[in-house]
Amino acid sequence: MSDIIQLLPDSVANQIAAGEVIQRPSSVVKELVENALDAGAHEIDVMVVDAGRTSIMVVDDGCGMSATDARLSFERHATSKIRVAGDLFDLHTMGFRGEALASIAAVAQVELTTRREDEELGTAVTIHGSKFVSQEPVSCPKGSRFKVENLFFNVPARRKFLKSNATELNNIIAAYERIVLVNPDVSFSLHSNGTEVSGLRASGLRQRIIDVFGRKLNQDLLPVSVETSLCRISGFVGKPESARKKGVHQFFFVNGRYMRHPYFAKAVMTPFERLVPQGEQVPFFLYFDVNPSDIDVNIHPTKTEIKFDNEQAIWQILSAAVKEAVGRFNDVPSIDFDVEGKPEIPSFGQGGGGGSAPAVIANPKYNPFDGTRNKRADSNARHWEDLFTPNVESQYQQRDLFDEIEATDAPADIIAEKAPTHYQYKGRLIMTAVKSGLMIIDQHRAHLRVLFEEYVDKMKHHKWNTQSVLFPELITCSLEEANVMRQIMPELADMGFSISDLGGDSFSIVGVPAGFEGMDATAMLHGIIADAREKVGHPKDELNNVMALSLANAAAIPQGQVLGNEEMENLVNRLFCCSNVNTTPDGKPILAILKQGEIDRLLGL
Repeated sequence: MSDIIQLLPDSVANQIAAGEVIQRPSSVVKELVENALDAGAHEIDVMVVDAGRTSIMVVDDGCGMSATDARLSFERHATSKIRVAGDLFDLHTMGFRGEALASIAAVAQVELTTRREDEELGTAVTIHGSKFVSQEPVSCPKGSRFKVENLFFNVPARRKFLKSNATELNNIIAAYERIVLVNPDVSFSLHSNGTEVSGLRASGLRQRIIDVFGRKLNQDLLPVSVETSLCRISGFVGKPESARKKGVHQFFFVNGRYMRHPYFAKAVMTPFERLVPQGEQVPFFLYFDVNPSDIDVNIHPTKTEIKFDNEQAIWQILSAAVKEAVGRFNDVPSIDFDVEGKPEIPSFGQGGGGGSAPAVIANPKYNPFDGTRNKRADSNARHWEDLFTPNVESQYQQRDLFDEIEATDAPADIIAEKAPTHYQYKGRLIMTAVKSGLMIIDQHRAHLRVLFEEYVDKMKHHKWNTQSVLFPELITCSLEEANVMRQIMPELADMGFSISDLGGDSFSIVGVPAGFEGMDATAMLHGIIADAREKVGHPKDELNNVMALSLANAAAIPQGQVLGNEEMENLVNRLFCCSNVNTTPDGKPILAILKQGEIDRLLGL
């Protein structure tokens, strides 16, 4: 039998590597901009056409490359960042594998124009799908210019599964934000289809955060700074009042590299456990400086998963630093009055004025342990140990009972003999008697289902009315949020919002849907944007459903609100007019039935 194992051609091997490194246009932007930073660039311009499908161009003023380096840079594992295996544990650059340019060239048509400062002529290299096309000397400015066209032109399956232009542009903006936040001393610009999306001048860290996410965030930032033998942590964390459920900005960076780290995110949120409502999170921008030998960034091709040698110790340091920052913010300043030269005002009780303190009258012979106690109290006292003895049989009965609680599939049968009176339990649940037993309804989820179906119907038939506001409200967005906002403006208009685009990252709320007067329009819009982010570019009905659900969440009856019997009756009747009474639009159960047979069994009837 002949041999069947053979070496893959370089072009095939490059496409396999590209599948890991280059997943979408944002991956190309990330790799090229990081290379520009490693080259010492002070000004970087990013230009995309059709969210990177047609063209991606990155221009920098870095050190540039020689003719030999320009050609060699597209070979796999050709890099200037490391020389020996030990260098992997002492990384001071963003890139190091030498896979990025080879992977990009394997799935696109690439033109590189570059020149070093000490050379008169530069070099232009053209490569299409890993195939070398041409190399020639050209006149060009110092630095490098990469132009990547027709991404995935030779991998149709990968190109077909790219998302809409709006979604891909959001991903590019997200990658762009992660890079600019850690390099405030570098000027950046981002253009989409010839329009400037972002222009950032070199500045300080706090100013860069404000430039990216809006001026409103400035008043919510608390500085964090701690330095130990293990690491140095600096940056900012948000005040408790800046907490939000969705769309919160949270960033970790280690040695200038963006990372995801849920374990450290828990350390940041621990000091806020009693300060913010459950389910909400605060923004943070935290930067770690650690010894490169104490971390491993070579875990995943995207380099966003990083392993720390002293993870638990750094967790404690991070949590303590955040707690200190929040503690300084909560400190109450002492009041020191200047009394020099002022008339002396005697305090109460001095001199001849003032009233006397009230007398305290007590019975010195009273003994709470003396006297006659009733037999019921004596009986309870003698058998107090029974109160702390677990009743195993009772526990199993309760478990069996609640295992059999289930949602109904026959709304008409349940509502047929509904009692006219209801009972509200702990401001959360509505309990009412029905033919088959006791019906328990979650009031928030029930109202959410009712409002969702009403809002979807209104958007479908354009029945929303707009209520103009007396004073327009300004909403400031991040780059990504502003892009999503512009994409969903027609749908917001269908919902009754009247919004003016002021340019950049600012919008003016001129009108809100009728019935939403007095609610926080800015918070509502931030929630809608966060929910709609992944649905931009999807069918309109799908986007409308997401936006209607977000608006219903904001307007639904909150847990803990006390309702009268008439209000509960109205809510239950409206719920059973819905197309689905069992679950919310996001799949959570609304009601359950406690069977009459189970009630009888509990009471021994």
